[in-house]
Amino acid sequence: MKFNIQMVDNTVSSEWWKTIIHHFIKVGDNFEIRCWKEETEEILQVKRYGKAIADGNEISIKGAFVDELLLELMEENPADKEIYNKMTKYFTINVKNELCDIWSCHYGTEMYFEIYSDKDILFFDQTMRQYPDTSFSIAVWQ
Repeated sequence: MKFNIQMVDNTVSSEWWKTIIHHFIKVGDNFEIRCWKEETEEILQVKRYGKAIADGNEISIKGAFVDELLLELMEENPADKEIYNKMTKYFTINVKNELCDIWSCHYGTEMYFEIYSDKDILFFDQTMRQYPDTSFSIAVWQ
């Protein structure tokens, strides 16, 4: 089943995003993290975990998740919230594993999923039901 989440309430904390990331992404999963070229601090930080390649106005870093990177995602609270209420400091995080395909876009304010098992679909549904309908726009399709 496929899901599209658009965060529409800019006051929502990052707990929903962290809960989803913690459940679906594990050590060893391959990732692609994309940053704008001017996000030099973010690029330097994530380059420790993968190989960086320039791609137009972005830098694509590909690697595999390690404990330190997952911990960083769980603990971070981006200070730069001028344009977005950022869930993460990384513009795009793409992961494909045995549980799902995840595309976390626009600093985590938009997410696209393809979730493979009924158990994980239920987890996702229960996580998102904790928030008012006015917090997110969620589309579902098969």
